Amino acid sequence: MKRDECTAPSYIDLRPFKDDQSEAFPVYPDLVNTLATAEACPDETIAYALAVCSAYAYSDVETVATMMARMGLEENRCVMIEEYVDVMFITSTSFLIQSKDGRVVILCYRGTPPTSLITWLTDANLDPTRIAIPSPSGTREGDVHGGFYRNVRSTRYEILSLLQRALAGKSIMRDDDSKLDNKLEALYITGHSLGAASASMLALTLVTDPAYKPVVEKLKAVYTYGGPMIASTEIAADCNECEFLHKRVIRYVYANDIVPQLPPSESGDFAHFGTGYQYKQKGKIELKGKPGWIQNDAPRNQLRNLLNIFDSPLTLLAGDFKLTGRLQFHASLRDHLPQYYIAALMPQGPKDRGVRSEFGD
Repeated sequence: MKRDECTAPSYIDLRPFKDDQSEAFPVYPDLVNTLATAEACPDETIAYALAVCSAYAYSDVETVATMMARMGLEENRCVMIEEYVDVMFITSTSFLIQSKDGRVVILCYRGTPPTSLITWLTDANLDPTRIAIPSPSGTREGDVHGGFYRNVRSTRYEILSLLQRALAGKSIMRDDDSKLDNKLEALYITGHSLGAASASMLALTLVTDPAYKPVVEKLKAVYTYGGPMIASTEIAADCNECEFLHKRVIRYVYANDIVPQLPPSESGDFAHFGTGYQYKQKGKIELKGKPGWIQNDAPRNQLRNLLNIFDSPLTLLAGDFKLTGRLQFHASLRDHLPQYYIAALMPQGPKDRGVRSEFGD
């Protein structure tokens, strides 16, 4: 297992280069307090900030720390945890970002880079083993996606060990034993793509194991972007009977993103849980009344054949799938790219006109 860590600098002041003398960063000067005290779920500010975090999780620890400092977590501590075992299809990278004062921690899982996404879809996860776990109600066992579960399991204990330090008011950086001003008040879990699957899987694991109650008590919400299904229909239905998993696991889907329609039905009877929002390309977020709903759910059983006919990931990135005839299908890999999620979730209302991007514009 590989670890890397760093401390982010204060925000970068661009005022000498701007005519209006406005501050470019932080985007949200009160982000720590917003994360620590938010009651509404979802919260637009948090959804946008975590979308940025999930997108930059495809980079390195210094970049993640810097981008989150720009968003409002100045002088944060950031730790990257990795585990790769190719033959087991374990590819797990996560980042823990702790606010300077210790009140907030974000756990962000890295997703699958677009250049390797097709390999992941066709080879590693379309024929998953299924693992039985206790249901949230504790009344039965059900199945979850084995590949996603193994990825989470591979780094879970290291992550929880660092969270234990945060709960005790300590730095998450191993060589720093100094006491912080505050103990952990608010934990968020997030991720895009495979990272979204990992975030949901860890949330399910924490909620169903009484040993993790101290962590669950600090877990405010789980925000996911473009995540696939991870649980059997029975477990998903049970999750939606659990108040936290139903109301506090937020799933965002951009337009016709293909990944939330996976795995295909021939791989098993999978379903979503939590509350789903779909962002239309016209610029409107719609809350769907059915928690497990996702657009284009019907043709999932066609996805294997469609994916297998493409040899190059770049071919899929060039545009949408649009087939007619017997295969009534419309899905897009391009809509899965994280920059679309950032753009869609950037607050656009009149009160948000001063909100900047992670680049200060």
